[in-house]
Amino acid sequence: MPQGVTGFERTYPHIARWVQSYGWIEMGADHYSRSLVRALDEGGMVWESPEDDTTLDEVLQTLDVFLAQRMQAYYA
Repeated sequence: MPQGVTGFERTYPHIARWVQSYGWIEMGADHYSRSLVRALDEGGMVWESPEDDTTLDEVLQTLDVFLAQRMQAYYA
């Protein structure tokens, strides 16, 4: 991956770290969940957004906070 901080990495630093080092995220509707965004690792889903009408930015902010806590608890 290219090095350097992008706008996304400044706004969502923990999501950026997650996808570069620990897991991945999925965005969009699927047939298995009503969530808009999901975070996964080798063990499966670790987080999914609630089924409400929040904006994508709000969902990503919530995910960023969750991933900061998860990485501190599991990988620090």
